[in-house]
Amino acid sequence: MTEKTETALSSDVTEVRAQKLKMLRDKIGDVYPAHFHRTITNAELASKYESLEADVVTEDVVTVAGRVYSSRNSGMFMDIHDAGGKIQIFSHKDTTPEEARNLLPLIDLGDIIGVTGTVRRTKRGELSINAHEITMLTKSLLPMPEKWHGLSDIEQRYRKRHLDIMTNEESKLRFQQRSKIVSGIRRFMEDDGFMEVETPMLHSVYGGATAEPFKTHHNTLKLDMYLRIAPELFLKRTLVSGLTDKVFEINRNFRNEGVSTRHNPEFTMMECYWAYADYEDIMDLVERLFSKLAMSIHGTTEFAFGDKEISFKGPFKRVPMPDAVKEATGLDFIAMKTDEEARTAAKAAGFEVEKDWTWGECLAFIFEEKVEGTLIQPSHVTHFPKDISPFAKEVPGEPRLVERFETYCNAWELGNAFSELNDPEEQRKRMVEQLEQAHARGEKDKQLDDEFLDAIDQGMPPAGGLGIGVDRLIMLLTNAPSIRDIILFPARRNKAD
Repeated sequence: MTEKTETALSSDVTEVRAQKLKMLRDKIGDVYPAHFHRTITNAELASKYESLEADVVTEDVVTVAGRVYSSRNSGMFMDIHDAGGKIQIFSHKDTTPEEARNLLPLIDLGDIIGVTGTVRRTKRGELSINAHEITMLTKSLLPMPEKWHGLSDIEQRYRKRHLDIMTNEESKLRFQQRSKIVSGIRRFMEDDGFMEVETPMLHSVYGGATAEPFKTHHNTLKLDMYLRIAPELFLKRTLVSGLTDKVFEINRNFRNEGVSTRHNPEFTMMECYWAYADYEDIMDLVERLFSKLAMSIHGTTEFAFGDKEISFKGPFKRVPMPDAVKEATGLDFIAMKTDEEARTAAKAAGFEVEKDWTWGECLAFIFEEKVEGTLIQPSHVTHFPKDISPFAKEVPGEPRLVERFETYCNAWELGNAFSELNDPEEQRKRMVEQLEQAHARGEKDKQLDDEFLDAIDQGMPPAGGLGIGVDRLIMLLTNAPSIRDIILFPARRNKAD
């Protein structure tokens, strides 16, 4: 069938539905009432009458509502769905008044109706309602996607998410699980003594991570502003204030960068800071959180992702980055004393490194190339180079490394944590160095956050800090191959493109 033919057929169907809408208005008046009193959901109905035997008609009268998904025998049998499931509606002259039956020819798939009637279970075991009253609640002017296949066009699934969820139980379940995971994170953190706060999404100075920001303008303040790339610096200021020793935020961040199966410009993170703790305390927290979430979704810490079996049972593997690189390549970065020595060794091993890269940048690059892709089971990679970790404390006895870890699973980074730097002089020094590097890269809008540095001068307690990529964690727990499968309305190109 050509696109032109499909468009013509769709136009014909839409015209028929418009005619039915007019007939309904003439017959009943209001086709889109403001209120309808439903007494029970389909899920509650199924649970309440789970033990009702076949071929039994009760005297229980209920009122349900939902969208019509199927219609058989000229509407005598209809399946209506709500958010919790489906129920069969039976309309017959022996039980359904003529006034209600006269509506059946005007009801299409996709319409939303209310039904009052008695509960029964058919001889075939189907829980049903013998309709006494039928109320039109919403006339759908567009046809539903084909019943058995739903939306076959992947791009259309993301562009018309309402139809995807309407016709795809897997998608519907994923978003229900997403809600459960996010609320589970919040309950876990609160039960662990963390206080939830909200920090600004509009920043006059962007920071807390290295990323390209989205830029906007505040008309009243006559000020260029940036959508948040990370809440870190505000959350640390909360620690300085003494409001709480354990603070967290489930936050939306915005980074004006690439789109891929694991990246969306707008994404969700959980970020927290724990006074008087360090990165090892945070490792334990991550393991407890991940285990708890897996149990809530799967009833076990083991679950499938694609063809892999993942275990969120702690403790996770812990390995310093230099050790992981040495095991994978034979390169002993701890034995290398200078940047030049690191670059030379990397090139000799076949890695293309830039001529101005530091010791730490070479180490991190080779880790990404040779180790990251092997980390299938959850693992904490520790002891990152200080060169790429401006906010972490040094490892005692090895000033080139810091007390930082990233948690990997399925070769993805899921979390990033530090023993947070709280020496104000060292903090300023590193932020100035970071600013100079950004300007050298052409990031002319990058500024020093003097308000944050002023707060740190006031004194921040030692603390462990953590950021978790909530979207990637949800991908793992729901077996979703793309981040767009677990974001309700992901970023998309214009339809014309």
